[in-house]
Amino acid sequence: MVTNCREESGLPEREENPARESEDTGSVLVRGGDYTLHCISIIGQIEGHYAITGGGKSTKYEHILPLLVAVEESAEIDGLLVLINTVGGDVEAGLAIAEVLSSMRKPTVSLVLGGGHSIGVPIAVSCSRSFIVPSATMTLHPVRINGTVLGVPQAFSGLARMQERVTNFITDHSRIDRKTLVSLLMNTDELSTDMGTVIDGENSVRVGLIDEVGGLSQALAALKEMIRERKKGGGAVEP
Repeated sequence: MVTNCREESGLPEREENPARESEDTGSVLVRGGDYTLHCISIIGQIEGHYAITGGGKSTKYEHILPLLVAVEESAEIDGLLVLINTVGGDVEAGLAIAEVLSSMRKPTVSLVLGGGHSIGVPIAVSCSRSFIVPSATMTLHPVRINGTVLGVPQAFSGLARMQERVTNFITDHSRIDRKTLVSLLMNTDELSTDMGTVIDGENSVRVGLIDEVGGLSQALAALKEMIRERKKGGGAVEP
C-alpha cells in the first residue's frame, strides 16, 4: 500500500493523493509486509542555488535535504531507496545530498537507472549499498565551472580544492582506488569535447565504483535484508 509521504514523515500534509505526491516530490512511502520503505528519485539536473531555466527536469536540493531528515527521524520508516537518473548539476548541492545520505543510520540503497553522471556519482556511492542496471552508464569527469571565471591563480586553486572534495568523497564511499578514479577523470581519449570516461553497469562494478549490477528487485531485496539485520541487532547500519 502506498501512503502519503508527508503524513507519515511528519511533513505538512497537502492532500491524500499518492500519485500527486509522487509527481510533486518524486517520492513515495510504501508499506509492504513487515517493512515501510521510502523511495526518492534524483532525476534530471540537480538544482543548486540558481533555478534551472528552459523547462528541463530538475531535482531541487532544498526539497531533498529536509525530506531525508524526515526519513531519518521517522519511527515509521525502516529504509530508503534512492532511484538515480541524473545528468549531474550543481556540485555543492550534489555533495550536500550525498553527505546527508552517507551519514544516515537507517539502511539506504541506491539504484542507478539510465545514468548517474557527474555529481550524480557521489550520490550513487553515498548509500549503504549501491546497484546499477546493466544498460545504465556513469560519466566521470573533472569539476567544471560555467559563467565568468577570473584568470587568476586563486580561481584555479579553488577549482582544484573542489575537485579534491569530490574525489575524496567517492574514494571514501566506494571500493575504487584513487589512482583508478583519477585516471578515469582525466582520460582524454574517449569524450570528443571533454576529458573523462563513460562506464557502463558492469564496468562500474569492476572498477569498484558501484557494489553490484542489479535492478529493482535486487535493490529492494538488499534493502530488506539490511532492515532485517538492523532489527535483529537493534542498532544502525554503518553507512
